[in-house]
Amino acid sequence: MISAVMPTYGRYDLAFERGEGPYLFATDGRRFLDFASGIAVNALGHSHPHLVKALSEQAKRVWHTSNLYRIPEQERLAERLVENSFADTVFFCNSGAEAVECSIKVARKYHDESGTPERYRVIGCAGSFHGRTLATLAAAGNEKYLKGFDPIVEGFDHVAFGNLNELRAAITPETAAILVEPVQGEGGIRPASLDYLRQLRAVADEFGLLLIFDEVQCGMGRSGKLFAHEWAGVTPDIMATAKGLGNGFPVGACLATERAAKGMTAGSHGSTFGGNPLAMAVANAVLDVVLADGFLGRVDKVARRLWRELEALVKRHPKVLAEARGAGLILGLKCHVTNTTLVDKARELGLLTVGAGENVVRLVPPLIIEDAHVQEAVATLDRACAQLAA
Repeated sequence: MISAVMPTYGRYDLAFERGEGPYLFATDGRRFLDFASGIAVNALGHSHPHLVKALSEQAKRVWHTSNLYRIPEQERLAERLVENSFADTVFFCNSGAEAVECSIKVARKYHDESGTPERYRVIGCAGSFHGRTLATLAAAGNEKYLKGFDPIVEGFDHVAFGNLNELRAAITPETAAILVEPVQGEGGIRPASLDYLRQLRAVADEFGLLLIFDEVQCGMGRSGKLFAHEWAGVTPDIMATAKGLGNGFPVGACLATERAAKGMTAGSHGSTFGGNPLAMAVANAVLDVVLADGFLGRVDKVARRLWRELEALVKRHPKVLAEARGAGLILGLKCHVTNTTLVDKARELGLLTVGAGENVVRLVPPLIIEDAHVQEAVATLDRACAQLAA
């Protein structure tokens, strides 16, 4: 008999009753250090007092009005994102997939408004992940996730991640945009080289394409800068972000330049719940913390500490681990053993992680972790690897 909850997830037999900072407490009393963060979502950990206060106060005022009316907190959040990014304008939605879908629509509408409606195709990269809607699955092109959902949404081409020659060869008169994650998360924690990101900008400009960065997972401070592409010193035309933006409250955003968004006029796109007062209150509170003086610098510092510890861990356990990879606090351990084996063993010992492609264990802790949490996590992984190697 099918379960009441549609069985689309392979869940662990584990439930949590509360969270505090980087820790989660299970209903059976066990405590876990959370280096999964709800898959890179809980950027400020659990029950952050500033976020709890913001959400509670907004809940007492107004939850939802629709986008038929002005939403002051939405306008404030958009202005803050614009002030702190390349963008001139922002569309709010409920998830990363919706943010990517909006990005694709912005690109197609741009070319339609520019008198080149035949330019609708988007070039994506192998190993990418952009969400679970039909269009974002097609944009990623991962056969594992597309299987059984034919026909595939048309209009997407794919090249090897990091290969500019393949990218150039794939450009046709129908190409509208390039869609790339600066750090591939689901695909195995694969950071693009900074030079690759710079060259993507140059190629897009050379061929009149729009450049879309998917920073749903690697954005909002996880790299040590507000957005990961900032390390390369280039900007996209359009960007999707979500996950850490709401710290667990469902919210996503599509950011764009004024030029790229010239076709996005009234009625061209919409969302029933997108940008509602509750989501905006939480996201503004997240920005209060992430944009505070010194916050991103501390993220970068603790991330470098964790990176060094993981590299040493790999050297200590060559039978279990192949390499450490990633950037900032979006890190991975490529395994010789099955990655789920290490995820399970670490969880058994009190550390939550999450698997990724290429047999990688993903480490995406809250950005608020300190050196003590790094030591605790690495010590747990040390024990897990030792037990697996025995």
